[in-house]
Amino acid sequence: MSGDDVRDDPVVEAVDLSFRYPGADADTLRDVDLTIRRGDFVAVVGGNGSGKTTLCKTFNGLVPHYWSGEFAGAVHVAGTDTWESSVARLSSSVGYVYQDFQNQLVRPTVRDEVAFGPVNFGLADHAERTQEALEKAGIAHLADRFVWQLSGGQAHLTALASVLALRPEVVVVDEPVAELDPAAAVEVYERLSELHREHGVTVVTIEHHAEFIARYASSVLLMSDGAPVWHLPTAEALARAGELAEHGIPAPQVVEALARLGVEGVPRSPAEAAALVRTAESRGALRRSGPRTEPRTRTTPAPPARAVAAARGVSHGYRSVGGDLQPVIDDLHLELLEGDRVALVGGNGAGKTTLMRLLAGIQVPRSGTVVLDGVDTRTERPHRLAERAAYLTQRPERMFLKASVREDVELFPRSRGVPDVDALVDRILDRVRLTAFADRDGRTLSGGQQRRATLAIGLAMRPALLLLDEPTASLDVGSRDDVIAMLAELSGSIACTVVATHDMHLVAEWATRVVVLDGGRVLADTTPRALFADPDVLARAHLVPPQVAQLGTELGLDPLPLTVAELAAHFTTVPLGVPA
Repeated sequence: MSGDDVRDDPVVEAVDLSFRYPGADADTLRDVDLTIRRGDFVAVVGGNGSGKTTLCKTFNGLVPHYWSGEFAGAVHVAGTDTWESSVARLSSSVGYVYQDFQNQLVRPTVRDEVAFGPVNFGLADHAERTQEALEKAGIAHLADRFVWQLSGGQAHLTALASVLALRPEVVVVDEPVAELDPAAAVEVYERLSELHREHGVTVVTIEHHAEFIARYASSVLLMSDGAPVWHLPTAEALARAGELAEHGIPAPQVVEALARLGVEGVPRSPAEAAALVRTAESRGALRRSGPRTEPRTRTTPAPPARAVAAARGVSHGYRSVGGDLQPVIDDLHLELLEGDRVALVGGNGAGKTTLMRLLAGIQVPRSGTVVLDGVDTRTERPHRLAERAAYLTQRPERMFLKASVREDVELFPRSRGVPDVDALVDRILDRVRLTAFADRDGRTLSGGQQRRATLAIGLAMRPALLLLDEPTASLDVGSRDDVIAMLAELSGSIACTVVATHDMHLVAEWATRVVVLDGGRVLADTTPRALFADPDVLARAHLVPPQVAQLGTELGLDPLPLTVAELAAHFTTVPLGVPA
């Protein structure tokens, strides 16, 4: 069955569904009435805290059988009442790939992992199901690989194959692209699309990235405050760009660009958008005028610039289970200067996190030297180096050690005897707009609030070097933009900021310098504009430019636009009746 031939019979039905977690003040889901048709490809969208994940966990019975609480109404999946079933029985109808998919892998090899479900259910055809799932996920060649050897994208596809082995009718994937490099993210979506198109599997993704929604989804379910706002075909949903933006899901850049140019149409890819622009040009409705805005370039401090950190001939690696040294960083040379806003990019496994930990002095290299604010990291203990560099991990919840945000922010300066700690903490909480949440446990905050709280913890350390690992992962676009704006504001108080990221929008909108890692070495040290114009580096580093840069490439624009405003500056709209 093709993905477009959606049958009339429902595969998921929710009627008057409400749910409240224990101790919560309000319902997370409120009077939800929803039907998902068999064979649909549904993107569930909405801001952080809108109820997306909780809704999808009712499909496989995690709510209410694992996450207990006040449950009302009914959910039926493939004709089964989830209340009367169990998570184990529902797993043959609903496969669920979690946002933290790495924790879903429990067996040593890929084949063992994929076979785990069928073997534990005692299915006689477990070997056939395993091979079938490996092939559907496109990872049959990885069957004998240990799971700890996998890249992020390979691990994600292994988690997908493990649920496919039970031949579910519905596959739910929570944030498919959150922890993946751009090329791996496309690969996961291509596999999901193939399942939907060629095998008739109903696919549900929880997604913040409008470009993936536009390219792959058949319909869009908008959630807000625990209830569906609407569930529409993708073209109709994208036509409601203003309403989506109000809920933290702005239109894909290509849709926004065409609207800015006055070109009709709702393109689902940069290639489609380029075709519509060329048609408008051929009809005389648009003409190229050259950019009216000055291209943004790297803002390097006037020499001599102070070196905030430097890696000189650094190599590092880790011991495998068999005792072999697995290299991660290989003879790397890098200097970070005062005023730099550095995006550290590269494919999964390129060495980004390891390099940041070395720069922060949390680890020392096996060979070579790291100098942090004038100090060789081998000569100082990590807790003393924390006064010079703050490293904020990818998992913000791990930064919260105390009972309130205020206590977490004041922990470091109070332990160091910093004067006027209370006033310092008040200023920082106000700066990150968390004064109203100062007495809340950081682990109870939304994703965007947690990121701002970890920034507050870092600011209170008053470092010369601020290092952030994937600060925008899993955030809705509104929260992501808040974090980007916050990072921009910090340039006056932090000598140098380094962000390891897969988010090419952050690279385009914030960075003045991009360091590309590949195989533990610096593949390129460049600007965002130069990076997105270099297909060889993009391919080697598994990077995909933002849609607006892809559209600029399709149209042959020079300089390559980094924003919709820059793209629009290349064109002049010709009023009706005026000769082109």
